[in-house]
Amino acid sequence: MAADLREDEAEAHVRGVCFKTGPPARTGVELEWLVHDRSDPLSLISVDRLDAALAPVEQPGGLPSGSRLTREPGGQVELSSRPADTLAACVDSMAADLAALRQATDEAGLVLVGRGLDPFRDPPRVLDHPRYRAMESFFDRDGPWGRTMMRRTAALQVNLDAGDDSAGTSGYRFRWELAHRIGPVLVAAFANSPVQGGTPTGWVSTRQAVWSRMDPSRTRQPGHDEDPRAAWTRYALDARLLCVREGPTDSSGVWDAAQPDWSVPGDLTFRAWLRGAPGVRAPTVDDLDYHLSTLFPPVRPRGWLELRMTDAQDGDDWIVPTVLTATLLDDPVAAEAAHAATEPLCEDGDPMPSEEMWRRAARVGPADPVIGEAVRACFDAAAGALARTDAPAALRLAVADFAERYPERGRCPAHDQLDALRRV
Repeated sequence: MAADLREDEAEAHVRGVCFKTGPPARTGVELEWLVHDRSDPLSLISVDRLDAALAPVEQPGGLPSGSRLTREPGGQVELSSRPADTLAACVDSMAADLAALRQATDEAGLVLVGRGLDPFRDPPRVLDHPRYRAMESFFDRDGPWGRTMMRRTAALQVNLDAGDDSAGTSGYRFRWELAHRIGPVLVAAFANSPVQGGTPTGWVSTRQAVWSRMDPSRTRQPGHDEDPRAAWTRYALDARLLCVREGPTDSSGVWDAAQPDWSVPGDLTFRAWLRGAPGVRAPTVDDLDYHLSTLFPPVRPRGWLELRMTDAQDGDDWIVPTVLTATLLDDPVAAEAAHAATEPLCEDGDPMPSEEMWRRAARVGPADPVIGEAVRACFDAAAGALARTDAPAALRLAVADFAERYPERGRCPAHDQLDALRRV
């Protein structure tokens, strides 16, 4: 049995595991997809049918580049790439595994849909794991938003190294700040969830609007601190507990998923748990690591940086936010340009955007004049970097084509959905 954890030990652990420094070099991407029936997009997909469709790619070697395939609570599927040493290698490996996944679902009469929110269906929760039962119960206290997030949304996540310990653009302090500054840019440029229940919601990214209504202790950006490690440690320990794992573990320490209830009553934070909570066992390091996995801010440090704010994209448009995000953080000239371009998104001397700016990005997208200008400047910075570094022509073309279709016209993918709805 793991030893109980003291508060100072917890703080040191969070600081040590969440920001691992070193020269930024690797790129990863995680793609979530809604799954629809090709002939009847409004029908729900049974678990048995999805299991049968995914069986070929869940076999050893089924995904040629070794991405990890997982399921989400509402039947969404997710591909998580291995970290790659170059951006081009990341895109190529994900493209290969996505092609295998698409072939498997296509042969089963299913289609992978890249939308931030299911526009018509309201699937039930299909994963009966104590984590998801506790999550649903936790979020239900504050309204329907948690269930919507779990069952109806899909996202695109770019993973990048935290950075080194320098004061420059490769330093983890600068990269942490810039990742947040470009957050509203990514929300706006790739907003792709304007419809729920067949009706426009008034938001171009309803997925982001849903997140903004959920528990702020685990979904908002941390407060600013010159030391991101300190800011994140406070945030993590002051976040409310979503669940406490109970029951026996097997010989390898894996918790028995058949246990009925991991839910926690009240508004207990991890810090309060460390200080002693009546009726709740004392926490361990393993509990802290699990708690960190239940925090969902727009940028989450896990030794690397997860940028989690982007809606899922149709077709192969996932390539564009992957390339844009990695280029803006990893190219020194583009990083400086993006930092300057996002200055108008920050207010009252705060180096990070306000919550209101995140909401404006989700509500209006690049049609907002201030946000739209920042979006276009960031695309220009990335395009310059891609040309300067002789990136593959396919990546440069993908970014240029997307920029012409959307930001340069003050549009985002959500507008295509709204146009299609008006034509019906």
